[in-house]
Amino acid sequence: MSKRVRPRVHVITMGCSKNVVDSEKLMAQLKLNDIELTPSIEDADIAVINTCGFIESAKQESIDMILENVKRKGNGSLKKVYAMGCLTERYMVELGKEIPEVDRFFSSNQVKDVLLELGADYKYELLGERMLTTPKHFAYLKISEGCDNPCSFCAIPIMRGNHRSRPIEEIVAETKLLAQKGVKEIVVIGQDTTYFGLDLYGARRLGELLERVADVEGIEWVRLMYAYPAKFPQDVLDAIARHPNICKYMDMPVQHISDSVLKSMRRGISRRTLTQLIETAREKIPNITLRTTVIVGYPSETEREFEELLEFVNKTKFDRLGVFTYSLEEGTSAYPLGDPLSPEEKERRLARVMELQQRISESKNELFVGTRQRVLIDRREGGQYIGRTERDAPEIDNEVFVNTDRRLTIGGFYDVDIVGSSEYDLYGSL
Repeated sequence: MSKRVRPRVHVITMGCSKNVVDSEKLMAQLKLNDIELTPSIEDADIAVINTCGFIESAKQESIDMILENVKRKGNGSLKKVYAMGCLTERYMVELGKEIPEVDRFFSSNQVKDVLLELGADYKYELLGERMLTTPKHFAYLKISEGCDNPCSFCAIPIMRGNHRSRPIEEIVAETKLLAQKGVKEIVVIGQDTTYFGLDLYGARRLGELLERVADVEGIEWVRLMYAYPAKFPQDVLDAIARHPNICKYMDMPVQHISDSVLKSMRRGISRRTLTQLIETAREKIPNITLRTTVIVGYPSETEREFEELLEFVNKTKFDRLGVFTYSLEEGTSAYPLGDPLSPEEKERRLARVMELQQRISESKNELFVGTRQRVLIDRREGGQYIGRTERDAPEIDNEVFVNTDRRLTIGGFYDVDIVGSSEYDLYGSL
């Protein structure tokens, strides 16, 4: 009797860091089942696409990726194509009708079914195990799934369900496994990290969790992302201020500042409370780096309210800032408001915010010229080493370009003298 030939699988991840973690856990399960994972789609028999359905542009990118691989299947390069994740969770029926060439669609919580389809068993003893796709010195740590916030523009609760915290001990155990693999920087993520613990323990326990993660031997940086500002737990700021290896950094998406827009967005916070929270963070942690995101072109955002947002960005001077244009999403409470602003007007507003932030970032970076900064080296490129300071999250923030004749270790920390700056980067030497 001939031995069954195991398929060669290539996993493609679309969208955010939360999807990265999901793919890494799926790949760890496949590997333990002796299923070969290929780094290149050209060497694969099967493509598994972990899709994103957050906003229109992300949905289109996922659909394009599915179609690209369906084409590969059509010409014989692939035997099967599977799709999973947020987009398929939301539009499974529609996608099945529109792209019947896909062998099977899975929702975002059907990892066991994906494994079964690929001839693998779910290994419960692998709890917390991942096959890292990031550089080995940093990893994303997902502490929860889903979201309970009623934001009018957001479809995440539709795709990911209600908020579900992971047990603290389970998260700490995963952190220890990551540290054993050589991970030095933990990036804490979730759809809403500040809600952590409320569903499981009856109280918000993010501050405690950050310190427990930071106490794991080998972890040198712990970085907090996706901190929802409404009902913000103040002990988080105390933990960041007190613990030496919790980065003096926080990502807190504010989305807008106009009270009328915040109310329509159902953000659960006012301009006054939001401003006080930012002031408190800077008082408790004077050197904190604040990252945020804002949305422009929301249906009820008038020109006056947009100017109010611009004035707020100019006054607050966030260290890092990203901008989204509003995306009309079916099933959200803002959907009945329509999408009255033209794409051109949304892009105009986005450009004005980014031009302002570019000037803010340039002036802030100039202050670091002549200083010495601790830099984590991420990679070597074009004869230069490229890394980040404590002030920068991987893949989305500023970088430091280091000139040196020395051979540096990727994933190593070095003291770098900053000799130059630009809008979004620093330049240094050892």
